[in-house]
Order: sequence, then C-alpha cells, then structure tokens
Amino acid sequence: MAENISFQSDGLKIAGLIDTPPDYKAGKRRPAFIVLHGFGGNKDGHGQSVVAKQFVQWGYVTLRIDFRGCGESEGEHGRIICLDQVADTRNALSYLATRAEVDPQRIALVGSSFGAAVAVFTGGADRRVAVVISCGGWGDGERKFRGQHPTPEAWAKFTNMLEEGKRHRERTGKSLMVPRYDIVPIPEKLRNRMSSGSIMEFPAETAQSMNDFRADDQVSNISPRPLLLLHSANDSVTPTYESIEMFKKAKQPAELHLLADVDHFTFNEENPRLTNIVHEWLRRYFPVHQN
Repeated sequence: MAENISFQSDGLKIAGLIDTPPDYKAGKRRPAFIVLHGFGGNKDGHGQSVVAKQFVQWGYVTLRIDFRGCGESEGEHGRIICLDQVADTRNALSYLATRAEVDPQRIALVGSSFGAAVAVFTGGADRRVAVVISCGGWGDGERKFRGQHPTPEAWAKFTNMLEEGKRHRERTGKSLMVPRYDIVPIPEKLRNRMSSGSIMEFPAETAQSMNDFRADDQVSNISPRPLLLLHSANDSVTPTYESIEMFKKAKQPAELHLLADVDHFTFNEENPRLTNIVHEWLRRYFPVHQN
C-alpha cells in the first residue's frame, strides 16, 4: 500500500510517499527507512523506487521524501542548501515517529549520492536515527569537487563560478543560476539514469553549500549505531575515495563495500550482489523482527 503524505519542515510542506509491507497487520509496529534522493532528484526516481520496493518486500515501512525545492515539495525550486536538507530529514524522522505502523525507536536512513551525504550527516547529528546506509555518498564537499573538476583549468572554472556567484548576489540581490553539469559533471552515458524531472539549473549558493558540507565531521558520531557504506569501485560521478575516507573516520560497527560491476546510480541497476550485501547486513544489524 502506497500513501501520499506531507509534513512540515521550517514552515514548508514536504511531500512524501509511504509504502507499507504487504504482510503488515494493524496494531503492530515495524522498523522503517527514510529514503533520501540524490542531487536535484525526487522521491519518484527509479533508484528510490527500487530501494522502497525492496525494503518493503523485506518487511520495512518506507518513507520517500522530496527535499524542499525538489519534486512536489514546497520551497524555492532548485535551491538546495545542504543543512536545509538535513532539517528536512530530521523533520521526516519526527513525522514518521508519529505513525501507528512505525516503531519510533527503529527509524533508519538510506540515501544515494547527495542523499547519502545527508544521511550520514543526519545520522551523526541526530541520535534518533537507528542505522545509516550510504550509497555513493561523500564526506567532504571540497574534496569531492576537486575530484569532479580534476584539472587545474576545471578547478579554476569551478572556483571562479563560486566567487562570481557571491559577487552577483552582492550586486543584484539575486542568485546567479548555474547549469547542473557545471556543478556536478555526469558522463553522457549515465545521464539517462537520472530521475525524471531532475532539476537542471541551480543557484550558485547550492554549489557553495555543497562545497562547505562535511559529513566527515559527523560520521564518527553514528557509532555505536550501525553504518553501511556502499560505493562503485569505479564511480564516474562521485569519487570512490569519498566513501573510503568516511570509512576511515567511522567507528564500529561500520562496513564498507566497493562494487566493481556497477556505476554511480547504483541502486538503479538492481545488482544482485548489492541486494544480497544489504539484505545480509540488515539481518545482522537491523532485522525486521527482534528476538
């Protein structure tokens, strides 16, 4: 059963979609996952749908949300500021804890790419999060961007864009709008895997907020709650070393899995090995039914 819902986050209406396991019985409480989408995506993207469908089959309640400014949520279209997305996630936690079918002590986060960075940061900052699963995430925005704009010329173009964004704001009081691929380059071969309706232009402040965002600063605070880090071993979008660096800073129990046969939009590929890794990890650290 899928249910369209909404909740408030800093005075904005955030759109969400709740899926309930087919074997759910009224009066019982289940563990739940909040599913966080990637940069400028939305809750209806293929990767988010795959995750929700799989987790529901395993017995978890899932809540997919549109971050503010994305999808069907309120907020300035395309204005993605990382700490605002953390606030949306924390407010999603508060909302989900009120649901009769959800165990409020067992709410977890799973995110892809940008959503993975938000999941790690929120998990470290908010003790209500039970476990965190990060897929293709990043721990240090500036380090990530240096990998995505690797040549001196590309890095100069990116940092000049950030500076011009500040000057434009000072001169005009308005945001300088920047094409998506000037912020996060994505190879042509992967662009068809982006969510339908993905945002293609953002204010320069979005790039600056991502540059300044550091899930690295929170990842160690997730312990003693479990953390699962997943990443393509040859990621064409977010450098693989981002998850490796987060893993170095994490405390136990934490696991890192690098997969050689997938690329950045990992969940989209419905890779059987990835599915088995996640399923076995959940059975060990976050089972549907506790003993």
